[in-house]
Amino acid sequence: MAPNNASPQTATAKSASKLDVTDNLKSLPVAEVEKKLDSSPDGLTQAEAEKRLAQYGPNEIAEKKTNPFLKFLSYFWGPIPWMIEVAVILSGVVRHWPDFFIILLLLVSNAVVGFWEERQAGNAIAALKAKLAITARVKRDGKWITPAARGLVPGDAIQLRLGDIVPADARLLSGDPIQVDESALTGESLPATRKTGDAVFSGSIMRRGEIGALVYATGTHTYFGKTAELVQTAHTVSHFQRAVLRIGNYLIVLALVLVAAIIAVAIFRGDPILTTLQFTLVLTVAAIPVAMPTVLSVTMAVGARLLAKKQAIVSRLVAIEELAGVDVLCADKTGTLTQNKLTLGDPFCVNNVTADNVILDAALASRAEDKDTIDMAVLGGLKDKQALKGYRIEHYVPFDPVHKRTEATVKGADGKQFKVTKGAPQVILALLADAAAVKPAVDKAVDAFAARGFRSLGVAHADADGKWQFQGVLPLFDPPRDDASATIATALKMGVKIKMVTGDALAIARETAKKLGMGANILDAAGLGDSKHKESPEETASIEKADGFAQVFPEQKFHIVDVLQKHGHIVGMTGDGVNDAPALKKADCGIAVSDATDAARAAASIVLMTPGLSVIIDAIKESRRIFQRMSSYAMYRIAETLRVLLFMTLAILVFNFYPLTAVMIVMLALLNDGAILSIAYDNVLYKDQPEAWNMRLVLGVSTVLGIFGVVAAFGLFYLAERVFHLDRAHIQTLMYLKLSVAGHLTIFLTRTRGPFWSIRPARILLIAVFGTQAIATLIAVYGVFMTPLGWGWAAFVWAYAVAWFLVNDRVKLLVYRVLDNIKVESIKPQPRESATSSLVAS
Repeated sequence: MAPNNASPQTATAKSASKLDVTDNLKSLPVAEVEKKLDSSPDGLTQAEAEKRLAQYGPNEIAEKKTNPFLKFLSYFWGPIPWMIEVAVILSGVVRHWPDFFIILLLLVSNAVVGFWEERQAGNAIAALKAKLAITARVKRDGKWITPAARGLVPGDAIQLRLGDIVPADARLLSGDPIQVDESALTGESLPATRKTGDAVFSGSIMRRGEIGALVYATGTHTYFGKTAELVQTAHTVSHFQRAVLRIGNYLIVLALVLVAAIIAVAIFRGDPILTTLQFTLVLTVAAIPVAMPTVLSVTMAVGARLLAKKQAIVSRLVAIEELAGVDVLCADKTGTLTQNKLTLGDPFCVNNVTADNVILDAALASRAEDKDTIDMAVLGGLKDKQALKGYRIEHYVPFDPVHKRTEATVKGADGKQFKVTKGAPQVILALLADAAAVKPAVDKAVDAFAARGFRSLGVAHADADGKWQFQGVLPLFDPPRDDASATIATALKMGVKIKMVTGDALAIARETAKKLGMGANILDAAGLGDSKHKESPEETASIEKADGFAQVFPEQKFHIVDVLQKHGHIVGMTGDGVNDAPALKKADCGIAVSDATDAARAAASIVLMTPGLSVIIDAIKESRRIFQRMSSYAMYRIAETLRVLLFMTLAILVFNFYPLTAVMIVMLALLNDGAILSIAYDNVLYKDQPEAWNMRLVLGVSTVLGIFGVVAAFGLFYLAERVFHLDRAHIQTLMYLKLSVAGHLTIFLTRTRGPFWSIRPARILLIAVFGTQAIATLIAVYGVFMTPLGWGWAAFVWAYAVAWFLVNDRVKLLVYRVLDNIKVESIKPQPRESATSSLVAS
């Protein structure tokens, strides 16, 4: 195994037999690292490099590839697919070919949709790999060459220049300090200064300077590689998938018990076994919720289009259902809670210098064309945008890591020449001849700014005599977004706790949280460990109670999400960089914010196209509406399956009568499930609390409605046979129409928790339901595939079904009242499973 480092903070080197697993190649003196790696600044020979390449493997992220065909076939494996496959086979056995082909189409469609979504959402590794350097300057056999970066090995001597992507984790050799951009790894917006002996990490970008370095970790053993490895291990099976499985299992068991009872009684009575088997097969087909995955997926797909209009692009459909249940949202600070741009605060001034003059001098010591973050903040702080027009820059000295300041020689409108400089306050103070006079006041100001999380910038001015005069200190900070405070308050009212997660220093995080009204309980993530670290109950409680986390690294973000999930929370996570990708993939709902990197977008389930948190709140509201529609359909489908199953079974067992023909059962299923797709467009009201699959409520309400439907069906059967003395053929048509009409009216019961009229149904739902019932009525009246019923009996059935509908509405309200007083059983987050074990196509 190659050397390994866990993070820029703590790293453990693992290698082959030459290296002890306790060695830390990130922090040991460079001389010891050279010894451990059996290398030097002169690098390796080509022969030794090839030997190590075979030992350690290529310097690339190892991607676990699955045969696409086998991956596709996995969507046909599991309880729900088995149920649908049984339905296909049984439809073929009884030669119901229209049913056979429709169910087969549903089965294949579910697999195709699931396969395509996972393929689209699983590109995080490819996006991470694209961030790595393609070539590297390496010293082999005493000569500099530029092979592909994948050929680097521990012990290689490399050269890093301006603009290079660091190709592997390395220790800097002798040379001037450099600046590297680690924003994609740590989230820190400003470049970090690194000097001889320091470690630089794969995926960082060289911003200033040039230096040699000694590679100590490659491929998946780098800090960058570990991030990618976390992405690969973070697979999810959604609460939606688990809910569908539980509903499916409930119906499977019930169907098997009832079918077994029918067969046993038929054998006891001596009924023709072939006829009994044929009917029980069709009854089993009717019991299987074949269309349920499709209807729920269509509902989520329609919701995804609605979210797209709100500038939230859904890359994984089940994320919509997950977002509805999110109760903790871990929000990245930079760009999500803040504006992601440095801004000037009110300057501290000395020697009666005005604030405007301090800013003007700092602006003259800045250069817009360099696009430097600090320079742009200073220039943006000028109240008068024309203030620089009267000045001409004679000479400009850019920032460098050694001098740590910029300097400009300026000629004013009066022809007089002077100098201005800006940089680290202690550096600027060192230029003064009388620094002692102002140092106490400056140090006090810098400390005060630091306590509030501000960075400080010293400014000085020198007239023609060349003596530097200290002007003041400029505070720099990333201001909160204008809408952030209101959005956080709205989220709290909706039952969503927002926790700040940032790589910035503790003081900065606390100041931002204070301004946003988030609470001051910000934890330093340095003591949290990683995903392999088992938290004590006290540590877990501190994570749950924390308002945010500072100085967070990727494996800690991943770990924070993991701990919260294991303790019953459905966790959302926002992010924009490579450093956020593992946590985005791990979270129940990963959200890539606007301007996110490709890696973050590929790992996320939802990608935002506009900045800030407000669009997330809009998305949560919409997702809760979508959840209500899915819940309504699930209860409807269970109630209707129970109604048909129990009525058919009891009629056969008690009265030795088949109240529906096989053709009627198939028509019933096709008409009702086809029209119910319109539930995806229904009007609903979202709740101000996170949603969850309350299986006691779903199964309880639907079971009671199903049982009352059976009572109503037997009531009609009694009237038809004993009161009106209809023959069995007419009774079958009568029962078909009753089950069809009453079945579709049930959706108007399950779509609301209050009386059926409390929320107006969508027009498309009304048209779909009454349109299909008009067709069902015509079929019964004129006797298509059944005995004609006539308009009089059809009107009677409608009146009977509507009367029971009104009774059932009262029953539903009573059931909700009873079940709401019982402890709720919701599907809680569980340890993550492999997506390939997913049993339902999303």
